[in-house]
Order: sequence, then structure tokens, then C-alpha cells
Amino acid sequence: MGTSFLSSEEYDELAHRHYDAGEYDEALGVLREGLAQYPESVLLQVGLGYTRVAREEYAWARQCFERALELDPEYEDAWVGLGESLLKFGRVDQARQCFARIDEMGLSDDLELGLTVGRALYREGLFTDARARFSALSASHPESAELAAARGYTLHALGDDLGARRELRRAVRLDGELHEARIYLSHLLHDRGDQRGALAELEQVPPDEHWDTLSLWRYIELKGQLDGVADDDPWFLPWRERLAQLDAEPDDVDHLLAEVEASFEGAVDEGAQAALEISAQMDFIMKILGAPPAEAAVKSAPHRVRTAEGSVFEGSWDDIVAGMRDSCGEPAMSLAAFMRRAARQIRERTGTEVPCHSAEAFLKAGARMGLLHIEE
Repeated sequence: MGTSFLSSEEYDELAHRHYDAGEYDEALGVLREGLAQYPESVLLQVGLGYTRVAREEYAWARQCFERALELDPEYEDAWVGLGESLLKFGRVDQARQCFARIDEMGLSDDLELGLTVGRALYREGLFTDARARFSALSASHPESAELAAARGYTLHALGDDLGARRELRRAVRLDGELHEARIYLSHLLHDRGDQRGALAELEQVPPDEHWDTLSLWRYIELKGQLDGVADDDPWFLPWRERLAQLDAEPDDVDHLLAEVEASFEGAVDEGAQAALEISAQMDFIMKILGAPPAEAAVKSAPHRVRTAEGSVFEGSWDDIVAGMRDSCGEPAMSLAAFMRRAARQIRERTGTEVPCHSAEAFLKAGARMGLLHIEE
């Protein structure tokens, strides 16, 4: 890599650039090389932990954060990361203790830390805890659009639609380019029957700022219905081009095939390393959670899922996702496309990446976030 003369801070900056671009494998490589040079760097250990979180390698992430705290018990980012990792294993009380440690250190008003904690709680369906964290921050950061939006999402999850709309309106007043909040607000307005209000919000979002097809189709539908614009009007061309771009994005099967192809082009060493890491991570997880019964791997009984709105779907994992898709009035859409669209919506609202490579992973992620309940 040719980076052996970098300082630990420079390694961290380089890894951050990869991380922000979604290049988690590259970030991981940079951090490993940095730690080989600076094994006592708390900064690099924490960076490695968050990269592991992004790769959904939570057991490894937990180890990284624990190692960082051994080196520096007062490193606030490590406490937040450890708390987030513990939440992934259902250790809610221990996670709360980690977050309380931040408050004990006098950092309860830190906006970035508070947002990170609140979003982690939200992702795990701990909406009351998330609301308390966001509300406490609001007093000291009344001009933060991100905070207002996060509070709006949480209030909606708790059933307070009026409060959610109020907070989301405040968010877009504070930052007119906070497009994900404006799209969310438009959906809430549409749900309460305010179609003109929903269209007014969507009209302020450029086509390229849409990341799910629902909001694009909704704009086209409302513009035609309320303003009389014909479906084939050139006005809709930018929106239809964006729809085509989103529909053309490679799905997880494409990515898997690309990885397999790369493995035949000389990536054997990296693949072996990844296999070893996965094996080690699973060993660590089994020590924490205990191994499942042997028959669990082959059991394929029907499942039952209840959504937050009370709808119930039964059958195989694929059957359940297909039922959700059909209930949205889009039976012609493939399951992969439906899951990608839903994952984009969740990412816009929470910042969470939801796996959509399989129906089982997709639904279980939704259950962890409190968006649905799996009734086995």
C-alpha cells in the first residue's frame, strides 16, 4: 500500500475517506496496516471497531472497542461504540451503562455523540430511550436540523404523528436541503390525506436526491392527479430517468457474482483471510450466545410476521416478503427490488443499512429495529 511512513492520525484520515465512500474493505485494510505500525493507537482501534460495525461484524467490533477502553478508559467514542455493539447482542442494560458513562464524563450535551447514541437506540427499537436522548439534546442544540429530524422519526415510531410532523417541519425550516426529512414529511402528510401538502414537499426535492422509487412514483402520481400533468409530459423526464437509475442499480446477486469472479482473478489470499475472520467471529458469537440446537439449521417451518400497523403475513420468508410487496399494490415488482426499495427508505429515515440479500435477513433486521414482530 505504500503507507508505512504515515502517522496514526494520517492512517485514520485515510481510513475515514474510504469509510465515508462506503469502501469498508479498503478502510479495514488501512486500519490493519496502521495498527501493525501503532498497536497502542486508541484512535485506530476505535476506527476499526466502527468499520466492523459497518460490515455487521459486531463480535469483532465489540472486541475492538473493549481493547480501546483498555488503552484509554476515558475515550468517549469507544464507550459509544461498545454500547452500540452490546445492543446488537441484546445486552440493553449493559449498553445503557456505556451510554450513561458518556453523561458521567460531562458529555451529555455533545451533539455528535448524542445523535450517535440516539440513532443506535432507535435502530434497535428502543424508541422511548431514543426520544429521551434526542429531547435532552434539543435544549442545548435548538438549531440542529439533524436533531429535529431524528426526533421526528422517533416520535412517529412512538405513534405521535402530530409531534413527528411538527419536528420534521422544523428540521426542513432549519435546513432546506435536508431532503430525507422532507420526503419523510411528505409521506406523513400523504398518510393523513393531505395530498397537496405532500406534493408541495416533494416538489422541493430534486430528482437526484430521491433514493427510493416510492417517493418518485408518488410525486408523478400526485402531480398528475392534482395539477393535471399527463403521464407522458416531458416535465416528468428527470423523475423517470431517476427511476430508471434506481431500478438499474446492481442487486446483491450481482455483487456476489462480481466477488466470485474476483476470486478467480487472484483474490484467494484475501478470501482466505475473510473466511478465517468469519470463522473466528462465529466462534466468538457462540461463546456469547451459546450454540443453537443442531436441528435449527435444517428446520424450515412456516413463519408468522406482524407489522407495526397490525398486518399479519405467514409462510416462508419469501412468502412473507411477497405478501408485503403485494399489499403495497406492486405485485409485478421482484422481491429483490421491493427489498432494495424498502432498505433505501429505512436508510433515509434512520441511517441504518438493512440487508436485502435474502428475505430472512431483511425481515430479521426489521424485527431488530422494531418495525415488525416475528411470531414463531
